[in-house]
Amino acid sequence: MKYELDTRRLLCPMPVIRTQNRVAELQPGDTLEVVSTDPGALSDIPAWCRINGHKVLQTREENGDIIILIEVGAS
Repeated sequence: MKYELDTRRLLCPMPVIRTQNRVAELQPGDTLEVVSTDPGALSDIPAWCRINGHKVLQTREENGDIIILIEVGAS
C-alpha cells in the first residue's frame, strides 16, 4: 500500500522522527511518500533509511517541497 506523510514546516529532527514513527506502523513492501520543507530532510531521511534497512526509491523537489519516496524494509 502507498501512504503519505506531511512534515512541512517541521525542522530537524522532526521530519525523521515523524517518518520513523509512521514507518513503524507499516508493513514491509509498503511505500511512504514523505513531503518536507526542511532541506536537511534530503540527507537525514535517506541516512535513516540506510541504517534501518529501508529503501529510498526517489527523491525530488517540487514547488519548494522535498519529496522522498521510501519502501519499507523488513524490521
